Amino acid sequence: MGRPGPGTWGSLAAVLSWAPIARTLPPQLIIPGALAYCAVATAIGIPAATLTARACHRDDPSHVVIDEVAGQMLTLVAAPLTFKAQLAGFLLFRAFDIVKPPPIRLLERLRPEGVGIVVDDLGAGLYGLIVLQLLLHFGIVK
Repeated sequence: MGRPGPGTWGSLAAVLSWAPIARTLPPQLIIPGALAYCAVATAIGIPAATLTARACHRDDPSHVVIDEVAGQMLTLVAAPLTFKAQLAGFLLFRAFDIVKPPPIRLLERLRPEGVGIVVDDLGAGLYGLIVLQLLLHFGIVK
């Protein structure tokens, strides 16, 4: 089995950096904090990804991982800080980001380039958020 790609490392960085931040926040600020983390990654990611894609003449450069950070954080917005919930959120986001179920793949075409690069990952993050919340609701993940 090969080494995980840059997107996996970007997602893992989001999970590992979020946990210590969230633990410092009062409980009522955890969801707004996760949303802010996602929003900042998106706000930085779109122009940065656009510039990078243009500079290296690639539609979605693999070394750009801020999009995975934004999408991963969207999946984790309302997730408890338990190991199982964070792991499930990580795995769900990566699965949706890799498979790109409809209409996520269409989002890659949005322009300028950075919009498509980041927004398709936000789509995967939204799918991950929905499925994770269902798994939590039905007690499949705790």
